[in-house]
Amino acid sequence: MTTTVDTQTDPPLVIGTRAFRSRLMVGTGKYRDNATMVRAIEASRAEVVTVAVRRVDLNRTKQDGILYHLDPDRFFLLANTAGCFTADEAIRYARLGREAGFNEFVKLEVIGDRDTLLPDTAGLIEAAGTLAKEGFQVMAYTNEDLISALRLEDAGCAAVMPLASPIGSGLGLLNPYHIRVIKERLTVPVVVDAGVGTASDACVTMEQGVDGILMNTAIAEAQDPVAMAHAMGLAVEAGRVAYLAGRMPRREIAVPSSPTTGLLD
Repeated sequence: MTTTVDTQTDPPLVIGTRAFRSRLMVGTGKYRDNATMVRAIEASRAEVVTVAVRRVDLNRTKQDGILYHLDPDRFFLLANTAGCFTADEAIRYARLGREAGFNEFVKLEVIGDRDTLLPDTAGLIEAAGTLAKEGFQVMAYTNEDLISALRLEDAGCAAVMPLASPIGSGLGLLNPYHIRVIKERLTVPVVVDAGVGTASDACVTMEQGVDGILMNTAIAEAQDPVAMAHAMGLAVEAGRVAYLAGRMPRREIAVPSSPTTGLLD
């Protein structure tokens, strides 16, 4: 079956040195068991799967550990620095992830506030610059602020990841304008990260023209994570196709959808 996106020859998503067909990235936290996690990831058709270096057992041989169930030949495993509150912590765990066998990519998080989990942009920019100089392909989680996004790009990030709304909130895309401006101004990929709650949120987010979405809680905490993962995969694709298709203009008056000439008397 040929989809609209195929006929428009949508190129793959290129981040740093890697290309991906799927524009949905998923996390591995909060699932009730590893079997559900794997089934949900498979249902999402995501290629990129994030793993929190600070929060998982890095021993891949333990059957009760997350990494035992994630085949690196099947999924692109993206180490992340979730749970780090300083630049030094984030840098240390990024290095630990690479030493533990992850690739050169890192999803960089430096959290500035324990209640809102909003990022510390100063610490984030500092850590991004250090890691980029060490050869990491940095994908930086940040707020929906253009200036911070531009500075992260200048620091050498391979992708910038502004939030849709706070981590785990499920509030959806709160500031579409800010996300569009970031996408318009940056040359590196923009992947929205955090806050998407359901499939309609994912679709609306992709319609802003961003390059992809990363999500975890929306799938893991759904009543049926596997079904929600499937829905999210479809929604990301639908939003991308809709963006490429170009929506009709918004109008404040009604316009007939059928011809107004040649009517029967």
